[in-house]
Amino acid sequence: MNYWLLKTEPETFSYDDLLRDGQSHWDGVRNYAARNHLKAMAVGDQAFIYYSGKDRAIVGVARIAAAAYQDPTTDDERWVAVGVQPAYLLQKAVDLDQIKVDPQLADMVLLRISRLSVQPVTAAEFEHILQLGGGAQHG
Repeated sequence: MNYWLLKTEPETFSYDDLLRDGQSHWDGVRNYAARNHLKAMAVGDQAFIYYSGKDRAIVGVARIAAAAYQDPTTDDERWVAVGVQPAYLLQKAVDLDQIKVDPQLADMVLLRISRLSVQPVTAAEFEHILQLGGGAQHG
């Protein structure tokens, strides 16, 4: 299994939207590096949902439900989407400031290539952020 981080602005598409829909496309990506990460995703991989904009925090985890396919928002064959479904919210959001000062997260792509909208996360980073976030939210 691989781990990822997907950036979104909550006003555009929030974790609550994903919960409401049950499954959705992760589409509209128009960066070649981000597209290549989408192409590398497999069903069952897990991805942090990261709010960019003013919130700047990891709020939850999604599961990749469908591997890369033609992005339905364009006819251009170069662009792909993946299917995502909600896995769980974190008990507490892990904000960017917290990530920046944590030595165990110093090498995160989020800190090195901050504008990349789809990025890999190591298993160690994933587990550490889960701990910081208190694990899955219950109830």
